[in-house]
Amino acid sequence: MRFIVNLLTAVLFASLAGPTLAQETRIGDLLIERPWTRATPAGAPVAGGYMRITNRGATPDRLIGGSADVARAFELHEMATIDGVMRMRPIAGGIVIAPGQTIELRPGGLHVMFMGLQRQLRLSERVRGTLVFERAGSVTVEYDVQAMGSPGHAH
Repeated sequence: MRFIVNLLTAVLFASLAGPTLAQETRIGDLLIERPWTRATPAGAPVAGGYMRITNRGATPDRLIGGSADVARAFELHEMATIDGVMRMRPIAGGIVIAPGQTIELRPGGLHVMFMGLQRQLRLSERVRGTLVFERAGSVTVEYDVQAMGSPGHAH
């Protein structure tokens, strides 16, 4: 009986902890950590994707594209202040990750854009996607959907 009570208690606490975060994915010398996005309102046409990418190798690599199951298109973007105004613009040629470098794709900086969303993104679900690197190739990732306005994962 005590075993059953302990087992039920463990299951209860595990369920209260919330969804398990997508931790990390490796491809070649690259480490992709905690891909995430934000929940969207119904009818939203776009969403951003964020993560950390570390190059543990001796050769540079470049994030050149990708896809997401929930979007018609995938683009690499950056936010930049131009003439005192914050603007978002596509990045031509990809995002270089130098040897030993970690880049942070985050709100207000470098990020991916899911264009032409086919449905609403809901809190606590996971969105399947692919990242394409110039040298390492393609890798499947899962974006953890966080609350609207979320600052993201603490690293």
